[in-house]
Amino acid sequence: MIKYGKSYPRIGSRRNRRIGSRKSARRIPKGVIHVQASFNNTIVTVTDVRGRVVSWSSAGTCGFKGPRRGTPFAAQTAAGTAIRPVVDQGMQRAEVMIRGPGIGRDAALRAIRRSGIFLTFVRDVTPMPHNGCRPPKKRRV
Repeated sequence: MIKYGKSYPRIGSRRNRRIGSRKSARRIPKGVIHVQASFNNTIVTVTDVRGRVVSWSSAGTCGFKGPRRGTPFAAQTAAGTAIRPVVDQGMQRAEVMIRGPGIGRDAALRAIRRSGIFLTFVRDVTPMPHNGCRPPKKRRV
């Protein structure tokens, strides 16, 4: 017979897990830093060599709002914020992949060089169409 008054703890519920516990920080000697620089924002993502995200930051999460997110100083701040935790985890060498046409590209790269990580190579991976999609019809006036 099933008792309806008694509550059974659900297996896998959120209550019986430790909240706020993190996995132990791994030592990451080598990684990949992805910089996505658009005209409105700059996103910096640090991954290990397998592609798992270790740390990330953007100009918006660093507190810049509106048009100031696209500035070189915002990109420099975002790169420094993303790289600080991985330097503490022991990253010494990194590859840099830069994507996008934004003005934060060079500033983010300067901030990465200043962090003390040895850069094995810097690659521009901006997607270029080989005359891909057909453009829309010209507007008639």
